[in-house]
Amino acid sequence: MKKTIIPGAEPFFLPAGKTGCVLVHGFTGTPKEMRLMGNYLQQHDVTALGVRLAGHGTDMRDMPRMRWQDWLACVEDGVNLLCGYCDHVFIAGLSMGGILSLLAASICPLQGAIAMSTPYQINTDWRIKIARPLSVFVPFVDKGKSDTKDENPAKDHIDYPAYPTRSIVELTDLLRVTHANLINFQIPVLMINSKSDGSVPENHQQLYAERFQGKVLERVMLEKSGHVITEDVEREIVFQSTLDFIHKNTPAGK
Repeated sequence: MKKTIIPGAEPFFLPAGKTGCVLVHGFTGTPKEMRLMGNYLQQHDVTALGVRLAGHGTDMRDMPRMRWQDWLACVEDGVNLLCGYCDHVFIAGLSMGGILSLLAASICPLQGAIAMSTPYQINTDWRIKIARPLSVFVPFVDKGKSDTKDENPAKDHIDYPAYPTRSIVELTDLLRVTHANLINFQIPVLMINSKSDGSVPENHQQLYAERFQGKVLERVMLEKSGHVITEDVEREIVFQSTLDFIHKNTPAGK
């Protein structure tokens, strides 16, 4: 019998200090796209836990059976596990992982949230409105070419080759719920985006900023990276900005 999880797509736990960070991958992605960030945090005494979202990293046909609540439950599991090991826990997510991180941070006891390449809304393609019935006839949608500039991580990247149409419905529902929960947000937020992201326009960061008025919000805008900024040419800026944010928001002496 073959393994269920694609080799290299497994979740990971990288123990270090008593401050930790839950790392959440993106839509159709795997924990591997967060692994370099996890290694960096561990090297700087921050414990890292990379979760695998339900239906990801196995078989593309598994994903349409999952609902956004299943993905959120995976994130909550990660938060609860890391809270049992660390005194202070942060959360960082890429793309849909950023949406899940913001939603989890509105309901879980966390010190801060880092949202990377996080969409505020899905593009205006007319098919989005009929994605639910359309999924019966068109179960998968082509992704197109990756916009990652660094060829070395790009060639080893693990994800599904197409978007499950039914799962796009769940992504839009997840965004709606997250927007409604932003009013409950109390903790600091760091948002990192790139001007060269082919999936999430840079103005999405500003759209979130307008919703976070009156709350502690830091913003970083990259110049060259594609959508998966944790694996691209400016990843060191992403990692250092995240580490600085974690240090700044960890209670003194901890």
